[in-house]
Amino acid sequence: MKQLHFQEKYPITVVDIAKTETTYKTVDAIAEYFKACIAATPRVSYIATFDHLAHTRAIGGDIAPGIQAAVNVVFCFGHALPNPQVLAVRPRSIGIADLGEHFVISFMDAPMKPANDAMQAWTLALRNT
Repeated sequence: MKQLHFQEKYPITVVDIAKTETTYKTVDAIAEYFKACIAATPRVSYIATFDHLAHTRAIGGDIAPGIQAAVNVVFCFGHALPNPQVLAVRPRSIGIADLGEHFVISFMDAPMKPANDAMQAWTLALRNT
């Protein structure tokens, strides 16, 4: 698990999982896994699964070599609306990319520790024990 700043601005967590390290074989299977994690977590709501690769292809956008599938699972941990600015960091999204021999799972760190802890635990549990 790597924690870094994407474009020197956005705090993100990235986990690279070899396909030999997990029982999940497709991006869709991993998306369903995350949907189940979301459903099992109180006060968290699933919103959508967005096929980012299909969207990018449809608009003629650039796609990095090696990306075979890419989706975002969108959901919300929002337990409160303390101010209007919090909307800028909601909802949450976990990205899942298939790069052939491995998956890259990534998400922007949340300003709420329980949300980060959950997303990290869900992601790390993808690896076989």
